[in-house]
Amino acid sequence: MAMLAHPHIKLDERGVAWIDDANVKVIEVVVDRLAYGWSPEEIHFQHVHLSLAQIHAALAYYYDHQATLDAEIARQEQTARQLQKEAGDSPLAARLKARGLLP
Repeated sequence: MAMLAHPHIKLDERGVAWIDDANVKVIEVVVDRLAYGWSPEEIHFQHVHLSLAQIHAALAYYYDHQATLDAEIARQEQTARQLQKEAGDSPLAARLKARGLLP
C-alpha cells in the first residue's frame, strides 16, 4: 500500500516517490530541473498533465531528500553509461564514423 510522503507525493511499496494521480516519479521531474535548468513553470509547460502544485511538491520532496535522490540519479546515470558501452555503436553511428562524420 502506498503511503503519503508529502502533499501530492506518495511512496510505493519500494519507497519510490510518485506524484499523486499522475503516474510520474518525483525523480523524473527532478531530472528535468537538473538537466535542463527548467523552472516549475517550464516543467508545467513541458508536462501539462502535472499541476504547478504537483511540480512544486515534487521539488520540495527532492530538497527534503536530496542526498538520497542525487545518489539514485548518479546510480541510474552509471547504469545507462554501462549499458551504452556494452551495446556499442549503433549501425548508423558506425556508418557515420566510417565516413568521418562522427569522432
